[in-house]
Amino acid sequence: MDTRFPFVDWFRNSSPYINAHRGRTFVILIEGEAMANGRGEQLTQDLALLQTLGVRVVVVYGIRPQVNRVLEEEGIVPQRHAGRWVADAAIMRCVERVAAEQRLWLEARLSLGLPNTPLHGVEVTVVSGNLVMAKPLGVRNGIDYDRSGEVRRVRAQAIESLLDRGTLVALPPLGFSSTGEVFDLNASDVAQHAAVALKADKLILLGEAQGLHDESGQLQRQLTPAEAEPLLRDADPGSELARHLSAACEAARHGVGRTHLLSWHDHDALLGELFTRDGVGTMITQHRYEQLRPAELSDVAGLLELLRPLEERGMLIERSRERLEHQIDDYIVIDRDGMIVGCAALHPFPEAQMGELACVAVHIDYRGGSRGALLLAEVERRARRQGLTSMFALTTHTAHWFFEHGFGLSSIDVLPPLKRDAYNHARKSKVLLKPLA
Repeated sequence: MDTRFPFVDWFRNSSPYINAHRGRTFVILIEGEAMANGRGEQLTQDLALLQTLGVRVVVVYGIRPQVNRVLEEEGIVPQRHAGRWVADAAIMRCVERVAAEQRLWLEARLSLGLPNTPLHGVEVTVVSGNLVMAKPLGVRNGIDYDRSGEVRRVRAQAIESLLDRGTLVALPPLGFSSTGEVFDLNASDVAQHAAVALKADKLILLGEAQGLHDESGQLQRQLTPAEAEPLLRDADPGSELARHLSAACEAARHGVGRTHLLSWHDHDALLGELFTRDGVGTMITQHRYEQLRPAELSDVAGLLELLRPLEERGMLIERSRERLEHQIDDYIVIDRDGMIVGCAALHPFPEAQMGELACVAVHIDYRGGSRGALLLAEVERRARRQGLTSMFALTTHTAHWFFEHGFGLSSIDVLPPLKRDAYNHARKSKVLLKPLA
């Protein structure tokens, strides 16, 4: 196989996502640390690319490290409580200055169009403004937070109007009040409220960590808000983990389709998460994007594609489209973001109180997990609900897998008469049996 241009295969595989993302609204938070560590250049190029692909982009940018540096230079030591500083007049002067500088830098980078740059020939219009309304935190636990505030509302209609005109909208971590004041806000809070108000398809949070990991250090690809809640309770108040998890969980609970936790340290994180099936970080969503469900007629094409390699290797007997359509109610599938990555069937023989476990298959890219066992467990539940007392399977290649899951070697004689008469003696399949009592 010619591999001179590996990006071509990636590009072909990404085409379903290019189509799926066109016209969608993404709210993307870039923490100030990314800009402070030289990652802003490439991230703005990625934002411009998304814009050219038809994505409606709202970018929220953090400024925390830049403000800290200015405060140090001016000898100002802010009071900090519960992860927030008390934004008095001196601190707000620094916050407003840095926010304006970052906005101008972002606009300048998105205007870059020299022939030797990735943005050559691309015109991106960036608009910011008084799009987030705020209110003061007020006095909490005896502390007056002065001009530190929280989001009151996002002017969604105004932002929608800008997005409809093909504009990229930039939101600083600032909010405006009806009394004409400016308040310092938490950038992740702005991103979360913007995503909810806009009914965004995605909220993407670019921070230090590459998603969430379990106790063994394994990346957790997908969590529901309920599953992420213990991690949030254990996080240090005010930490990036606490801020991002809170924003992700709240957004997911309030209708944002998917929220993503990514690392700005990974140069490929943003595009890798959006244009590959498995992504690179952690996704928090109210509804899992990998689900076990009954098969439908619309799944037949996916089933044929999944089964074809196994049929060609002689591991499964060939099944026609017509046969799959006729028996579709016997099948369960594992659907991963629209792709069928696993399946199994239960063909019942009620007169013998037996069922055939057939067509157990998992896509080669998704083996090594527990998907096979998950399929088997669901088939067993189906069999018990139908009053069957045992299951049998015929296999030429995978007997040991069945042994590991409670099946024992048996003979043709135990098969129901119809199955026994149809047994293919040329294949010499092993007969395996599992009691369900």
